[in-house]
Amino acid sequence: MNMQKPAYLQLYETLRQKIIAGDWPAGTRLPSRRQTAHDRQVSAVTVDHSYELLCQEGYTEARPRSGYYVIYRSGDGFAHPEAAPVRQPQSHAPVGDRQSFPFGVLARAMRRVLTEYGEAILEKTPNMGCEYLRGAVSRYLARNRGIRVPAEQIVIGSGAEYLYGLVVEMLGRERRYAIESPSYAKIEQVYRAKGVACDLLPLGQDGIRSGALAGTEATVLHITPYRSYPSGVTASASKRREYLRWAEAAGRYIVEDDFESEFSLLRKPEETVFSQAERQNVIYLNSFSRTVSPAVRVGYMVLPARLMPLFADRVGFYSCTVPTFEQYVLATLMDSGDFERHINRIRREERRRGQGA
Repeated sequence: MNMQKPAYLQLYETLRQKIIAGDWPAGTRLPSRRQTAHDRQVSAVTVDHSYELLCQEGYTEARPRSGYYVIYRSGDGFAHPEAAPVRQPQSHAPVGDRQSFPFGVLARAMRRVLTEYGEAILEKTPNMGCEYLRGAVSRYLARNRGIRVPAEQIVIGSGAEYLYGLVVEMLGRERRYAIESPSYAKIEQVYRAKGVACDLLPLGQDGIRSGALAGTEATVLHITPYRSYPSGVTASASKRREYLRWAEAAGRYIVEDDFESEFSLLRKPEETVFSQAERQNVIYLNSFSRTVSPAVRVGYMVLPARLMPLFADRVGFYSCTVPTFEQYVLATLMDSGDFERHINRIRREERRRGQGA
């Protein structure tokens, strides 16, 4: 067994793989927690945590006085709209209800950058962003989001909205783009400002409605699977796989906007669509506006290796829009552990708040 992972995560991954492989199809009742603990030679607490994760990720659901049942559907086609499993809304802290990043920690990082790097902060950064920050983001994503890519596949830009525009210029204005409805208003505003046609795909309780997804003529799908704003809808595991099946057609791409996912209350990070994609046609986006401050207009984009030549050809000439000093400060926060300590502190507080509700 992998000794670097907690027992409940190892059990969760084993059970999840059996569900994805179809060993336990939708509607199947999982073995009782007591039986699983006996069969796997683990504690009842380990099983409880594993089963809880399966429910939170949308693979199973708990039915009172009945047990745990599989709701994940792995069919080759799209699930029937009425048959799609419904994922219960997760508890999320209201916007603006979180502690801001500690100013003292941020100020200390700034002083450290000034002391250690001096006039280097006046140097022009490479077009895709400074290597220090891109490397820090690469290491962070590997630790926390299951995304393992070299720093060379990461692009730094002045916020998510700027990066949306780069996506359009890279993939092309002649394409039709599909977005969730409702969704964060600036997603549609940026796309339309770039001159592209948009399809608005209505959301159900577990993500974009299957019929709307199957019927769109778009070739680029912009999703916010962790928590769509303003609806609060989180895409179920089945729905995320459905998005990937949609993208299997030639010439299709997914833009995964992972805003605010760091504050998930799961005992493990939410699965990203990027990490599950096999066709290298998912672009991952995130920013520091919620994890550090709205005043920090810095975002990052992770490109699949297959798109790197296209990016270099069409938009690689753009200069990086983030000052070198800000990039060094963020990289220092990430590599020192201060960034993750802040996130973990907020998550612990929100768990306690939820338990006390």
